[in-house]
Amino acid sequence: MYDVIIIGGGPAGLTAGLYTCRARLKTLLIEKGITGGQVTTTEWVENYPGFEDGISGAELAQKMEKQATKFGLEIIQGSVMKISSEDKVKKVILDGDSQYEAKAIIIATGSNPKLVNIEGENEFRGRGVSYCATCDGAFFKGDRLAVIGGGDSAVEEGIFLTKFAETVYIVHRRDEFRAAKVAQERALNNPKIKVVWDSVPEKIAGDPSGVTALHIKNVKTGEQSALEVKGVFIYIGYNPNTEFLKGLVTLDKSNYIVANEDMSTSVPGIFVAGDVRAKPLKQIATAVGDGAIVAMSTEKYIEENK
Repeated sequence: MYDVIIIGGGPAGLTAGLYTCRARLKTLLIEKGITGGQVTTTEWVENYPGFEDGISGAELAQKMEKQATKFGLEIIQGSVMKISSEDKVKKVILDGDSQYEAKAIIIATGSNPKLVNIEGENEFRGRGVSYCATCDGAFFKGDRLAVIGGGDSAVEEGIFLTKFAETVYIVHRRDEFRAAKVAQERALNNPKIKVVWDSVPEKIAGDPSGVTALHIKNVKTGEQSALEVKGVFIYIGYNPNTEFLKGLVTLDKSNYIVANEDMSTSVPGIFVAGDVRAKPLKQIATAVGDGAIVAMSTEKYIEENK
């Protein structure tokens, strides 16, 4: 029996584990992949406080893990299949039917960007292919970039990238954006933005130095062409990792977990932190903030339900 089980080992989960262990709560963290989550795929992080020259995503994750385990956080690898809540006992069932019990659970499983699934996307991820303009935009000063998508995120991040890039191509499969009208107007009036309508990406090309071009096709004419760019930013949506939670806690229409300010979900004793939570900004800094808050809320819950 653990006091707390944390599902997910990204910045939110590791921060929560650091705080709960310092509160002398016996804590187990379950991570299905590499500890650190998506941050490990970010080549260089410049917008996380405390590292004036930046830090690699992998190194930042290692530092977070080392600090949390120093205070007693237990970490195992496993894929959670189901959670059950019976009175004051929560059960976590893993693939292979192994089970763990705890007084409280923190869900910090994050979300994954939707992939376009074209040639070169995985090969150049972290070397020109990105899913976060805030994280990586500053690396492309004076370059030409492509943004794939036509919703709010694609248009707003395309505008953001003009702070650094010489030209930003927004490639959209339709002939009008789905973004908010205000964002559309700002984008269409920005001289650095060139919209490529009615087009879909077919291939991301590059060399050992990184991305060199995005190959596209016009869906109406069938014409194929290539945009010479150094970076491709993909914004076609995210998938929160909540499949195992459906029917247990309240999710919003996009399947993110709905929570209160104290990170509590609709089920007493089950809390949430990080990018899997319904919130407006998803960054390492906000995940860490969530982790600190959720740990304090969890500690309070356990104390009140002895």
